[in-house]
Amino acid sequence: MLPIPIEKTFTYAVTDEEASFLKKGMRVAVSFGKSKMYTGLVFNIHETAPTLYEAKEIHQILDEVPLVNDLQLKHWEWIASYYMCSLGDVFRASLPSAFLLESETIIYKNDTFKEESILEDDEYLIFEALQHQSQLTIHQVAKILGKKKVMPLVNELIKKTAIYIKEQIYEQYKPKLVKYVRLHAAYNSDTSLNMLLQELSRAKKQREAVLTFFQLSTTKKPIKAKDLELKAAVSPTILKSLVDKNILEFYEIQTDRINFEGDTNALKKLNEFQEIAVSEIKQNFKEKDVILLHGITSSGKTEVYTKLIQEVLDAEKQVLFLLPEIALTTQIITRLQVYFGEQISVFHSKYSMNERVEVWNNVLENKTKARIILGARSSVFLPFSNLGLIVVDEEHETSYKQFEPSPRYNARDAAIVLAKLHKAKILLGSATPSLESYFNAQQKKYGFVALNRRFGNVQLPKIELIDVKEKQRKKEMKGHFSDQLLKLIQEALDLKEQVILFQNRRGYSPVVECKTCGVSPQCPNCDVSLTFHKFKHELRCHYCSYQRAMPNSCSACGSNTLDTKGFGTEQIELELKDLFPDFKIGRMDLDTTRGKFGYQKIIGAFEAQEIDILVGTQMLSKGLDFENVSLVGILNADTMLNFPDFRAHERAYQMMVQVSGRSGRSKKQGNVAIQTYNPYHKILQQVATTNYLEMYKEQLQERWQYKYPPYYRLIKITLKHRDYNKVDTGVNWLFKALYSSFGELVLGPTAPAVSRIRNQYIKNIVIKIPPKQSLADTKNKVIKIRNTFEAVKEFRPIRFIMDVDAY
Repeated sequence: MLPIPIEKTFTYAVTDEEASFLKKGMRVAVSFGKSKMYTGLVFNIHETAPTLYEAKEIHQILDEVPLVNDLQLKHWEWIASYYMCSLGDVFRASLPSAFLLESETIIYKNDTFKEESILEDDEYLIFEALQHQSQLTIHQVAKILGKKKVMPLVNELIKKTAIYIKEQIYEQYKPKLVKYVRLHAAYNSDTSLNMLLQELSRAKKQREAVLTFFQLSTTKKPIKAKDLELKAAVSPTILKSLVDKNILEFYEIQTDRINFEGDTNALKKLNEFQEIAVSEIKQNFKEKDVILLHGITSSGKTEVYTKLIQEVLDAEKQVLFLLPEIALTTQIITRLQVYFGEQISVFHSKYSMNERVEVWNNVLENKTKARIILGARSSVFLPFSNLGLIVVDEEHETSYKQFEPSPRYNARDAAIVLAKLHKAKILLGSATPSLESYFNAQQKKYGFVALNRRFGNVQLPKIELIDVKEKQRKKEMKGHFSDQLLKLIQEALDLKEQVILFQNRRGYSPVVECKTCGVSPQCPNCDVSLTFHKFKHELRCHYCSYQRAMPNSCSACGSNTLDTKGFGTEQIELELKDLFPDFKIGRMDLDTTRGKFGYQKIIGAFEAQEIDILVGTQMLSKGLDFENVSLVGILNADTMLNFPDFRAHERAYQMMVQVSGRSGRSKKQGNVAIQTYNPYHKILQQVATTNYLEMYKEQLQERWQYKYPPYYRLIKITLKHRDYNKVDTGVNWLFKALYSSFGELVLGPTAPAVSRIRNQYIKNIVIKIPPKQSLADTKNKVIKIRNTFEAVKEFRPIRFIMDVDAY
């Protein structure tokens, strides 16, 4: 299996000895194509020679034990077939990139070459560089020439026999080694020690270092060189001179980059409602493998999870705890560490490549420090061998779905299959379950447990809808805040309580418009207007990251009457600083959480009550737990409702209820204020009464009427290319071919709301699959049509993307 998007596997030749050593799931280095080296994964060992090509030899074996186990391979095959992608895509997505060794082209000088006069200027530059260095990599050549495309030039030099090239494989993962110190074997007896101290009587610092070493060695633990330097207050050169004198020795121990230390406490005592929930879950697990836990916000779902996790750990099995957002992992780690300490490992994309390799190895070897894996969606790919329970927290979250690149899987659904393979149990938890999961629970496909009391019997927050249209008519708006919201914020601040304000747009304002001629600056690569970021005084595209300085005048008519329309988190933050100058305002969005510890810093400061008002985007809506928040404000509810997507209303309900749930979690009832132009909208009314069932029934009725999930399945096909006419011709041909197979169930072709991203034009077709129609047959037909499509020469350059369950 190769990490490339080609459907099939490839056969290579091995010797008898290699065949007896190799096992399924080991990595081998193989050459593919003319000169590329890839990391392949052994998928099968057999004696059938390929018919269409000559089997090449493998280059080398990279592992001593399999890196991927059988159950994982089965899971990968399911993902590849269900989500209609190649095994190579799943392989590349699953393994931390350090395991996929890449080869690098190394350039050497040909010593027999003497005709320097035939070389062009650029070629001579490379040749000259090789006089000073024995070899160059392609990256170095690109640096010397200041160009990106250097292969044509290198090929020219090979033709002229001035150079030759070789491929070299390099290992990317470097284990972390910590330097320790010990006493040289010659000084084991007391007499030799006395002599040693006399010898060092003149070298004060060295003597100090040796005495401190004896002090530290009483604990019988290995002594780190760093600790000895700090304790004895000496520089590394002093230690080095002691090593040169053969008094001390250095040695290294390999350690993991991340360790959770600290004492563990007993689990919290559950209240009666949580106890009932736990016993119901256990009862349900006897008959059903999947259970949906519908617990309202702040009902203490995490405590219920910990109780179940503890029982699985007692049975010496592994636990996977899936979370939708890295921001949430930060907070839950600290909560679970209190109980489980060192048994937790974390796996998500903000961790470095080397840290992820260590987690992978610990799970593979079933070490105690990887009993509980806390992670974002990619952690379903880890090499579990003994899984007992999977918890999917906030199971309704869209973040569980991967959209780009392939495999476009949904981690919740992939986890259900993973649990089945391991004969493990899976618990889906949410205060606002997705319609599909709730539907499955109603159909008795999943078990169902409800938890509808908040922890400590605190009441659900009081939600009020504020009519912005009315307030504007009465001139009661101050910037983007109504007088009512400002009054609530002031009351909360006077009581030393904290406030969260939610606005699902980052930046200062999404549109900049000229008042004279109405033109607004557009992104040159995408079909969107540029967002103004005041902090850096620039315009930025949120799709392709194009940026440019904010102009002083309109590029179309030259007048300097530029006006901003709409508002994002940055504008709210600045307005708040004017309105509440004595309080600390924080902001949490993609711009402020860039680094590895970005989330931790902001969440930590808010928990420590260093920030009074926190403004943020949807990151704030995911299960975070802050004790002192008494007010949540949603500044513009309408942007969520008026969205061209069949799930817009369900999503808006989920997001608003989740954000509201951050309020009044510990002591008294909290407040929620929702500003809207349309307070009588049925979804807003349902949010105001937190009536999930009413929303569920109404949405289900619409889904049945318009043939959408959970009744019908969806496959979405997207075509992308730089040339609009190509995409248009391609999509019309494809539509006709699909229509002849599926008839009315094909929707399209349509252009999405943003129809060009990164200079690629986009067209979509959606295929609906009725409840009785076989999913496998439908997929086979679609694949046949795709193969025909790709066989047409003019359609070959078009990118063809298939997304199963694209919601």
